[in-house]
Amino acid sequence: MQRPIPVNEDERIWALTEFDIDYSDSSVILKDLVELAAKIAGTKISLINLIDTYTQWTVANFGLPIEQMSREDSVCQYTIINNDGFEVKSLSSDDRFKDKFYVVDNPNLEYYFGIPLATPEGYNLGALCVLDTAAKDISPEKVELLKIVAKEVVNRLTTIKYIQNLKSKVTEVNENNKKMAHDIRGPLSGIIGLAQMVTEQGQEQKLDDILEIMKLIHRAGNSLLDLATEILNAEDQQVKKTVQTNQFTLTHFKEKLEKLYTPQAANKQIDLAFNIKVGQEQQPIPKNKLLQIAGNLITNAIKFTPNKGKIKVDLNILTASNSTPILEIVIADNGVGLTPQETEDILKGIKASSNGTTGEQGYGFGLSLVKRLVDELNGQLSIVSEKGNGAQFTITLPQ
Repeated sequence: MQRPIPVNEDERIWALTEFDIDYSDSSVILKDLVELAAKIAGTKISLINLIDTYTQWTVANFGLPIEQMSREDSVCQYTIINNDGFEVKSLSSDDRFKDKFYVVDNPNLEYYFGIPLATPEGYNLGALCVLDTAAKDISPEKVELLKIVAKEVVNRLTTIKYIQNLKSKVTEVNENNKKMAHDIRGPLSGIIGLAQMVTEQGQEQKLDDILEIMKLIHRAGNSLLDLATEILNAEDQQVKKTVQTNQFTLTHFKEKLEKLYTPQAANKQIDLAFNIKVGQEQQPIPKNKLLQIAGNLITNAIKFTPNKGKIKVDLNILTASNSTPILEIVIADNGVGLTPQETEDILKGIKASSNGTTGEQGYGFGLSLVKRLVDELNGQLSIVSEKGNGAQFTITLPQ
């Protein structure tokens, strides 16, 4: 059966990645909208689903406690290839869905109606959908109301993205201020020292005019030095007081990844283990795109690792020769591995698609997306692999 892939899939996935959404922590801001959608439609269930390369993430739910499913199992994958609503009157009679777990088992869903979550640029990030265990008939007036709710979902996601960008800019300004304060301390100290020397010599030679000028320079230099010290102290206190909201600790990052991807590994009885170097557990790191980078690599590893296989994820902070902290993410599996040509294509950012070890469908953008994100963050991606003997992906990102 042909995969339902939007014609602008590459751009769509990139647009979703730019939102930098934490799929495990978005329900609070969307909970009222998903409940409102169910009330409008008169259905038992409503979901807000975002669809990335491999997975449908339920970021808000009403009436059905679900968090994720594989993209190929979802109904919403068909909604995002439409620019209007997508309706299935009887899931149990539709060859595409009649054998899916949510139809044959609890909750035995029968009806589906979904509306794409479209950005102003025309990228369908996912779908707002309403579902029920019995047949439904949604009037055109209610469809229009659901479209308004879908627009509000995108508006809220856009607002979150805007706030995150502002936080990043504030952090950048703070860092620049701190650097500037450091940079001006050295020259100021030199000026003050020189003024002190000239003042002492002027006192010996009774040069009253020069003494007066030097005193002014000395006072002004000390004032600027005090200001620089104040900036530095304020920055230090801010860092000590709390980890900034646009940062993770390594432990927090590990917990997020465990929550999001352990269920996927459990479906294939894969041993997915996460490790942090001892002593680095509370090390702060910027959130920027980390979940998207690590998540795509972990999902890809799960896809190409056989049942009961092993995947290890190591999170470490290294120190570069110029003392810059570097986040290292190492994801190693004992899966099918890569040929030298496949490795070269990934490092060139060339899109490729293939099926996983148990027939999981590939959508062809996961690893090329990772390469693009790593390049954007001035990081590096390296791959060690041999066909039939697993693969190890190493990401290094300067912090």
